[in-house]
Amino acid sequence: MDHRLSAEDRKKQLVKIGLMMLRDQPIHELSIDAIAAEAGISRGLLFHYFPSKRDYYLAVISAAGRRLLRVTKPDDALPPEEQLREMLVQFVAFITRRRTAYISFVRGAAGGDDFAVKVYDETRAGLTKRVLTYLGTPDVADEPASQDYLRIHAWLSYAEDLAIEWSGLPEADRPYSADHLVDHSIEALQMLRKL
Repeated sequence: MDHRLSAEDRKKQLVKIGLMMLRDQPIHELSIDAIAAEAGISRGLLFHYFPSKRDYYLAVISAAGRRLLRVTKPDDALPPEEQLREMLVQFVAFITRRRTAYISFVRGAAGGDDFAVKVYDETRAGLTKRVLTYLGTPDVADEPASQDYLRIHAWLSYAEDLAIEWSGLPEADRPYSADHLVDHSIEALQMLRKL
């Protein structure tokens, strides 16, 4: 590998390696030695870019949150109801493809690390605001205390947990398809909005 990367490029490389390794293992199990070896640098040099293991993990978690928001962003040219559906399709696909990493992201936040919680909360807020916009209520997107905001935020937890549990089943044992899961989640959203 090129040992003459700029500091910023090296940090990006190390975070990218962490994201790649997250596919197969939870964040707290990532080996700093394995990451450094993959980058072709010493463990000590990794700590030159990230002062502690926690700093490195938090950089990876932040990148995972940004990636989730990026890959679930539908085409702006679609009508709002199709944007909502496409966002959900991509959300379920993301969880299914990166289930271990996603659970690590969620549980890292649940574990109480302040920064991990902040990253998770910011990611969830970004998804909530998107859904509110697709539903034609963008004015509520900046009002976390509003009933609509709270309802959408909670609905996302429902859709997320459903996708996590469904994707953990062997494909042959899944009671329905990903499309059905998305349809069901949209129906649940419509019902919640009537309450």
